Amino acid sequence: MTVILERPYTFVPPHRGNLWPTAIQKLRLIDRHLRNRESVVSYELRHADRLAESLAAGHGIVLAPNHCRYADPIVLGWLARQVNTHLYAMASWHLFNTNSFEAFALRRMGAFSIYREGNDRQAIETSIEIIANAERPLVLFPEGTTNRTNDLLKPLLDGVSFIARAAAKKREKAGLGKVVMHPVGLKYLCVGDAWKWADEKLRDLEVALSWQPRPASTNPQAILERLFRVSEAYLALKEIEHVGKASAGDLRPRRDELIHFLLSRSESRYGLPTVRDACVRERVRKVRAAVATAYFAPDPETGAVIERDPAQYRIDSEAADLAQFLLSFPDQYLTPGQITDTRIVETIQRIQEAIYGKANETMPMSVIIEVDHAIEVSSKRGPRGEPDPLLCQLESRLRTMMEALSKEARDFEQTDHAVSSR
Repeated sequence: MTVILERPYTFVPPHRGNLWPTAIQKLRLIDRHLRNRESVVSYELRHADRLAESLAAGHGIVLAPNHCRYADPIVLGWLARQVNTHLYAMASWHLFNTNSFEAFALRRMGAFSIYREGNDRQAIETSIEIIANAERPLVLFPEGTTNRTNDLLKPLLDGVSFIARAAAKKREKAGLGKVVMHPVGLKYLCVGDAWKWADEKLRDLEVALSWQPRPASTNPQAILERLFRVSEAYLALKEIEHVGKASAGDLRPRRDELIHFLLSRSESRYGLPTVRDACVRERVRKVRAAVATAYFAPDPETGAVIERDPAQYRIDSEAADLAQFLLSFPDQYLTPGQITDTRIVETIQRIQEAIYGKANETMPMSVIIEVDHAIEVSSKRGPRGEPDPLLCQLESRLRTMMEALSKEARDFEQTDHAVSSR
């Protein structure tokens, strides 16, 4: 659950010193963490010199990567090591509330909190200050959240361009020079046998669903058919849990109907407008904000804290999380001609998160970290009523990189298993 009900939000500032991040790099702690916790065993840096040039020029720097896995902020430590710098990064507040060690480690690596359920002025001002003073490059994920879909880019949030422009204006006024934004493409590739891994993990999921396990098979077509069956079973279980019965038909309209049901129920409870065609991510954000606001609202007369039963608030928060999670199963991701081994692994791991609460990170991965040319950030916004030119340029650059990087995965039709099964 991303809305924290145990205590109201308090800003977690970044650790400003260099001793801890330097020690973390010297001891190769990020390498160990990525290998042991995320199974990211190797990396390839492309065009790190572009970032090095911006650092040498003394620019205020924003790094804007795509966001497909929880490992993303950590793998950028390899880029930082290559160009001899440290990074700051904005991270959702709920990540600082998992356990005390992770909260400690996040801060020492340069992370600070952002309250996604409301307007977090401290986080925004901290971001602007970091860029304007050119303390270190600041990592801002323009998609906002991760959804384990490496080849697709979600709509970008305008916060990244607002922060970059505000910093550029502040830096320009002080005569300190430019602010630049580097789009960064992250692409994870399977190192081991994805089909063998998929067969084993699908068998585990089938057992969890009380099905008779299928005979071991690494035939990609059989893997794909089993994956669709498990996906449909998960959706049917959620329909029964929330609506009372499973529906029939194609998965996409069923998914969309369940998302609408989950959100409209909470919207009605908090007096929010229900617009079926509205952006799901925006509806989720408003529900989460309403939950947090209502739960922590003080007594209107005395201003005293009110002890409330968190049960219903948890239900609404978890419904919003589920709606966003269901949206992360993208349309056309596993269509003929577009299927790769990494897409199969991503989809299985997404279902594992849904059923077990955590993905099985045992598929060895290598990551490509590609730095694009710097985009100079203007302090002026585009004409009113027109698309933000900075956000449009960033989106175009990221899409181009991701499209090219997606072709480096092993294609479904070209694997040894597919050939041998014909």
